Amino acid sequence: MSKDILTQQVADLFVKGMPFNQFLAISVDFINANQASISLPWQDVFIGNPAQKILHGGVISAVLDNVGGMLAAASVIDKLTDLDLASVEKKLATLGTIDLRTDYLRPGKGERFTATANLLRSGNKVCVCTMHLHNEEGVHIAFATGTYMVG
Repeated sequence: MSKDILTQQVADLFVKGMPFNQFLAISVDFINANQASISLPWQDVFIGNPAQKILHGGVISAVLDNVGGMLAAASVIDKLTDLDLASVEKKLATLGTIDLRTDYLRPGKGERFTATANLLRSGNKVCVCTMHLHNEEGVHIAFATGTYMVG
């Protein structure tokens, strides 16, 4: 099985295998070992400020953490030499967020939001990513740095 196929399967697991992500209605735009992008539509249940109709900060952080976690998983897969599904599952079983810092730059207004992640470092134990959230007009809403346990 190729690394690209395994990476896509892991991204699908994030989307279809996690009930919270189904609730968020996340879709994967693209993912490889160095970058990832996901998007989600506005839903009224995401309101964090009813007077302004803006995204709840927890939704923003969750989406940024998701795209960072997907990228961390892709970076793990990229370094594997044994590509059978059991080896991949074993390696990814320990994947988790160590630290997430989110900076809220502007109110989360929009109808569709895109979260992107870029790989800063992928080591044997820890992976570090930067993430950004934009609306459909390209307005930069939030920035985050995520540190993930990968080994």
